[in-house]
Amino acid sequence: MEIDRVCISINNRCNLNCKYCHFHEKKDAIKKSSMDVIKILDNIISYIESKDIKLFKIGFVGNGEPLLEYDDLKRYILYISDYIKNGEIMAYSITNGLLLNADMIKFFEENRINLGFSIDGIEKIHDMYRCNTHRMVMDKIELYKQVTGRYPSMNCTVGKEVIKEEEATIKFFERFDNRITFSRMIGEYGISLDEFNSFLGNAKKRLNIRMGGYDCTMYGGLCGAGINNFFFANGKVFLCGNCVDLKAISDSNIKIIELEKIYLDFDRTKCYKEMICD
Repeated sequence: MEIDRVCISINNRCNLNCKYCHFHEKKDAIKKSSMDVIKILDNIISYIESKDIKLFKIGFVGNGEPLLEYDDLKRYILYISDYIKNGEIMAYSITNGLLLNADMIKFFEENRINLGFSIDGIEKIHDMYRCNTHRMVMDKIELYKQVTGRYPSMNCTVGKEVIKEEEATIKFFERFDNRITFSRMIGEYGISLDEFNSFLGNAKKRLNIRMGGYDCTMYGGLCGAGINNFFFANGKVFLCGNCVDLKAISDSNIKIIELEKIYLDFDRTKCYKEMICD
């Protein structure tokens, strides 16, 4: 099967210490290691051209807050800008928003980068898990709207507290008229896949939410581990971001075409990592 997306973690550090962060739970596995992101991008470009891929998605997301390495991120985006403008690559990143300023927003907008904001709905839940930053994030969301004329896409992590406040959470996001990605909280504060899917079923009746396809059960899709969820981090490649504490597939220099040879046979309505760790 052809690869059509990867995530590239450009750092391992964050300016927050969110209570539920599953990368922090794996801190023994997340160790800083050099990785040549430009070489990875060259690898992707060669793959796109050799396979005549119509659209390849690159997420500059991973173990940390990408805006802490804004200069590097900017360099990576400019390196693939022609492919983005031609519609061959769609690139995105996700931020907690705290470091964002108007010039950064203009850069992302001018270079067609979808920048998602992490915000967990109503203030009391967001602040409980995300270091009392709700008001600051909301200020940055309003700044984004001032600069671009629209609200950004948003990412909300769904855990036990959100399930309890389902109606309030859905109502919170209705005001923005944008695209929402709900992701299932895993780990110590997590919820079951059934609980998450029930929440999504109600949310999609009123909101424009991301779900479906081979992506990740954390987002309401099918598990893409070993198909198109490859995760580059710490100089290595993993099946997905959830699997960063498992054995790596290879080092980050592997040719993308080699990843096509990986085959995992399992029920893709379930999370690969959760199944093998049960």
